[in-house]
Amino acid sequence: MKEMLEAAKAAKGEVAGLTTEKKNAALNAMADVLLARQDAILDANALDMASAKEHISPVMLDRLKLTKERIAGMAQGIREVTALPDPVGRILQTHTREDGLKIQKVSVPMGVIAIIYESRPNVTSDAAALALKSGNVCVLRSGKEAFRSANAIVDALRSGLRSVGITENAVNLVQDTSRESAAALMTANGYIDLLIPRGGAGLINACVSTATVPCIATGTGICHVYVEKSADLNMALNIVENAKTSRPSVCNAEEVLLVDKAIAPTFLPMLYKRLVTDRERAAELRLDETAAAIIPGKKAGEKDFDTEFLDYILAVKCVEDVKEAVAHIAAHSTGHSEAIVTRSPEAERYFTANVDSAAVYVNASTRFTDGGEFGLGCEMGISTQKLHARGPMGLQELTTYKYIIHGNGHIR
Repeated sequence: MKEMLEAAKAAKGEVAGLTTEKKNAALNAMADVLLARQDAILDANALDMASAKEHISPVMLDRLKLTKERIAGMAQGIREVTALPDPVGRILQTHTREDGLKIQKVSVPMGVIAIIYESRPNVTSDAAALALKSGNVCVLRSGKEAFRSANAIVDALRSGLRSVGITENAVNLVQDTSRESAAALMTANGYIDLLIPRGGAGLINACVSTATVPCIATGTGICHVYVEKSADLNMALNIVENAKTSRPSVCNAEEVLLVDKAIAPTFLPMLYKRLVTDRERAAELRLDETAAAIIPGKKAGEKDFDTEFLDYILAVKCVEDVKEAVAHIAAHSTGHSEAIVTRSPEAERYFTANVDSAAVYVNASTRFTDGGEFGLGCEMGISTQKLHARGPMGLQELTTYKYIIHGNGHIR
């Protein structure tokens, strides 16, 4: 580990000084080699899938699985980063004093960024592409379930770097998937400039509580959809179904549905038909007392409104109005993404002004909280904290700034 960290630190200067043209050439080469080696990557992924199928759920297996289409999507994500503006060297602010001293605030790379993640192999290429374009070196630490896949992907990416004359140490993969390796990254002061964990609550909480290096919490997603009494109910059904079932294993999936009591007798039977009766893969509804009096389902337990299920499970609660909905979200949300379905301008204003989450939706699914969907290219993660980044983390969030001051013999 120390040897890798030394190499990563030594590569900082070279990577930070790359021109936009050189970085884009490297990214295109990385995408090319990724596609050229897709058979080897798929073979590695098949071994990961075989090892994992006995102890992780089907929806989590879906996160782990790679296909030719998904690898093509990963390569396309890298190419899309080349089309984005270079975030390094931007003049963010200029102030010229009366005596002529010129002070500029300029964006610069973070340095070495460590990413600890679990069972999503696509994070490997996303993180590497964003780190390189923003002038950063990355140190990746995959979960054991995805290690073979991540190793094959990193081998391809490093080959792409070498082909254009850039140090392969710009992209590094920790070869140890133990807890000790994660802890070592969390405390690698002097080597790691920023740590970003991507995974479940256990990983994120461990990083936030243990890390002595700067850390950004990319939070778990207990995401809410609130169907307000004025809502178009067919629209609401479509949004709820999409937010819950399109890909339940991701952090922007809906976990809690709040329904205005005034429309619950009408809307909840429609919901039951859509999510349970009419679906081949029926969702499990966990209902509060009011909802349970209207439709069948499992009684909601004490922790169901504080759980990221990452499965076809939806907690349902009936509320009096938008104020109670917002109060419930404030008490139970992880600050990720929340949505209101409404035709009331007053309810919309109250909800958007008072919900304190990274992404707040009006009449749209929470599933859009994603770097690609937000026009950022791929993303490093979804930050649920407020310093220094919030929401999908793209290129700009992977830079910091410094002040460059030009004088002409100025003294004070």
